[in-house]
Amino acid sequence: MTSTRTPFVFLVLEDHPYGREMLRALLHADLLPLAVIEERSTVAEEEAAKFTARMAGLELAPSFAELLASHEHGHQVERLAVPNHNAKVCAELVAARAPKLLVLGGTRILRERIFALADHTLNAHPGLLPEVRGSASVAWAIETDVEVGCTCHFIDAGVDTGEIVSRERIPVHRGDSYELLCWKTTRLSATLMCSAVRAYFDGSIRSTPQPPGGATYRNMCAEGVARVQLKLAEGRYPHLVDEVSGLL
Repeated sequence: MTSTRTPFVFLVLEDHPYGREMLRALLHADLLPLAVIEERSTVAEEEAAKFTARMAGLELAPSFAELLASHEHGHQVERLAVPNHNAKVCAELVAARAPKLLVLGGTRILRERIFALADHTLNAHPGLLPEVRGSASVAWAIETDVEVGCTCHFIDAGVDTGEIVSRERIPVHRGDSYELLCWKTTRLSATLMCSAVRAYFDGSIRSTPQPPGGATYRNMCAEGVARVQLKLAEGRYPHLVDEVSGLL
């Protein structure tokens, strides 16, 4: 893959640390999107703040502007803004670029009229599917004694229900903090997405339907997160590995 733009459009909420990490990984792999379309809204601000708090004290990727400026060919990538990824203006921007693929770097739930504008849409979810769909996946995995991990999948009309491209578990070491695990899922999600995008365009990508089961969760309240942090600190999470953790 050469350092030229690849026929995908990257949708992301403004300043979202999850999306910044994903764009950093894509650029490092020389997978340059046709355009980055950022949603600039109250929802975007709230989601960016939420993810930043989840990874407090850990290194976050630079801003979108810094990432594009630091890449040799970053100037080729359009950077566009919309008030809502489901808005007509977003549909028009996507349609005008006729991408084969949409790549999600943290967005609101997309309506079909948006993701139908490309042949396929890929999402990287910071939780194992189908076990943990929806929001605050790391917290709910620990709360419900499910293993922590990430899944890359195609988008369909449901919430995190599309066919699975890849999924990988993250070992939870004794002494790991909730913040570190959220950071690790962010890094792994970006890695899985890069592999999926490369496979998509070289024709080697494969996917399988999700097995039955699983649950869909909403965001976890502060009291719930505190409960999860205490569970980790006290070593009551059943999937702990005794070795000291290392960073991805």
